[in-house]
Amino acid sequence: MPLALAGAERAARILAAVSPSSAPAPPILQRDQPEGVPPLPLTGERTLPDIPEENYWFRRHLAVYEWIAPQLEGLRVIDMACGEGYGTDVLADRAASVVGVDANPQAHEHAHLRYRRENLSFARELVETYASPADAVVFLQTIEHLKDPDAVLEHFRSLTGERGPVYVSTPNVLTLAPKGASRSDNPWHVHEYTATEFHELCAKHFASVRIYGLFHARKLRAHELALKLGWDAVHPRLRLTERFYGWFTPAIAASDFVLREASTGQLDRALDFIAVCRP
Repeated sequence: MPLALAGAERAARILAAVSPSSAPAPPILQRDQPEGVPPLPLTGERTLPDIPEENYWFRRHLAVYEWIAPQLEGLRVIDMACGEGYGTDVLADRAASVVGVDANPQAHEHAHLRYRRENLSFARELVETYASPADAVVFLQTIEHLKDPDAVLEHFRSLTGERGPVYVSTPNVLTLAPKGASRSDNPWHVHEYTATEFHELCAKHFASVRIYGLFHARKLRAHELALKLGWDAVHPRLRLTERFYGWFTPAIAASDFVLREASTGQLDRALDFIAVCRP
């Protein structure tokens, strides 16, 4: 499925598409950044806005931030591993204050320069050590990168105390990994979770854990159904692949994803899991 490449494969396929020669491909950079804001390169480690080829993944992550934001009205929030900063900015629409925390110097500089609000700030620090108290913590698409997720979840619980909540998301290994593989090829992932594994991990640290699944909706659901009917075999024969996905991928919106609670069997088909954790 051209929309859902993961990790190194995703970056390599994008680079190959724009640079078919045998010479090393230049990095794909964000487009149309504000004056004075250095664009970030697409590496496959994190998603970025302002790259048409990356739009599926950006909107997939943005949908979760937009779902969480209304639940944080008036709260002090920490967005851990905030990356480029687009999600932190979304949370600041509703929260009393938001701090975006990321250890990467380039991501921190970019976020600090691009996203400016009175209630928004960024800190360059490790998620394991950032220790300002908060009413809520958001930690999306990063726990799969950690060698010691238990220590990090315990740290987050200590930051919110009896208040909570802590929002944690991770990709579903059953839909991320290639068919028949035990995990994806993403070189930055340490462990990829099933719904049961993810719930068990969070439940070790929080008394209340509700798991939601992210699913395709609207035109992405229609595309999913088309694939089942053989679309992947049709578009190469008609030589429509590049033209179709060159139009379709940039047109994807956050509204083409939906979050809902579901049974374990239904969660097995989810794209990502979102855990809402409370003490």
